[in-house]
Amino acid sequence: MSIPNPVRRVQRVRHELRRRDVEVTRVEPIGPHFVAVTFAGEALADFVSASFDDHVKFIFDGTDGEPVRRDYTPRRFDPVRRELTIEFALHGEGQAARWARQAAPGQRATIGGPRGSMIIPMDYDWHLLVGDATALPAVHRRLEELPRGTRVLAVLEAHDPAERRTMATDVDLDLRWVVSTDELLATVRDLPLPPGEGFAWGAGEASGMARLRQVLIDAKGHPREAMRVAAYWKRGVSEHHENLEQ
Repeated sequence: MSIPNPVRRVQRVRHELRRRDVEVTRVEPIGPHFVAVTFAGEALADFVSASFDDHVKFIFDGTDGEPVRRDYTPRRFDPVRRELTIEFALHGEGQAARWARQAAPGQRATIGGPRGSMIIPMDYDWHLLVGDATALPAVHRRLEELPRGTRVLAVLEAHDPAERRTMATDVDLDLRWVVSTDELLATVRDLPLPPGEGFAWGAGEASGMARLRQVLIDAKGHPREAMRVAAYWKRGVSEHHENLEQ
C-alpha cells in the first residue's frame, strides 16, 4: 500500500574517512560458501557503523603485490573488544575470495571507512528486504537489530540451497528464498504488501536491482522516499557499489 505525500525519514550521516590497519583474530565458516573474518586493532577504537548497509573498503595485497580494494558490509562491531567482523563469499575466483579462503589469525589488512551511513528508522509499520547472496550479511544484521515483533518480509536469492542460512532474529519474519533474479522480481511483484507505512530495501547485482526498483515504483506503487536500492556488484566489473536513485 502506498502512502500519500510521504516524508523522507532516512537520515544521511557523514563520518570522517579513515584508513585503519587491523589484524585477523578469528576465521569462522558460515556454511560452505561464506566465512566470517574478525579483525582487531587499536585503530578501531573510534570505528563507527551506524547503519546495517554501511560499507567499508577492505584493502589487502593482491597476488601481484599491488593493493586490492573491495566493498564489504560491517557485519558486526564490538566497541569494547575493538573487533570488526566481515563476511566474505568464497565462491568465484576473485582476489577477495582467494584471500578469504586462506585467511588466518595474524594476517594484516587495512579497513577504510565507512564514509557515511544512511540510517533507516526502525519504527516503520513493516520492512521489505530483498537481495541476492551479496546482501545476506546486511539482511542478517538488520534482522538482528530490528525490535522484537517488527513485521518483516524478505525475498532472498540463493542459487545454491546451501547458501540459505538460518536467520537469528526476534522479528515477525516472512522469508521467501528464490533461485534466480527473475524469480526474485516475480515474487516481489506478486507479494501483497501490508497496510501502513513501510520501507523497502534491496541490494544485489546492478541490472537486477535496477529492475527491482522499477517493480517497486511501477508495479507496487511504493514511494521513492521510503525505499533504498543499491547495486552491490555489477556483472563483469571487479569493483562496483552504487546507490540507485531517480
